Amino acid sequence: WTMHVDGSSNAQGSGAGVILASPSGVTIEQSLRFGFRASNNQAEYEALLVGMWLATEMGVKRVICWTDSRIVAEQVNDNFQVQLICKGERIFLLVGF
Repeated sequence: WTMHVDGSSNAQGSGAGVILASPSGVTIEQSLRFGFRASNNQAEYEALLVGMWLATEMGVKRVICWTDSRIVAEQVNDNFQVQLICKGERIFLLVGF
């Protein structure tokens, strides 16, 4: 199985897209509009989570995931360390190698 995920955020809102494709060529496409504000990175993570949930619901045991987000790809591959810092109502994402 292969999965392509993408998240996006702008002034009008945020959302995600997921394409899950089986080895036999069956394709499942899902698009989402979030009911909450999200940064681009948060939207990318949400897209990955939705894709993993969809794959699990389909009984997929192994999936290759494609994303255009370096931070998501590197963290999932355990190359980046990410730390959240809360200051009042703001949350900052610190990325290290």
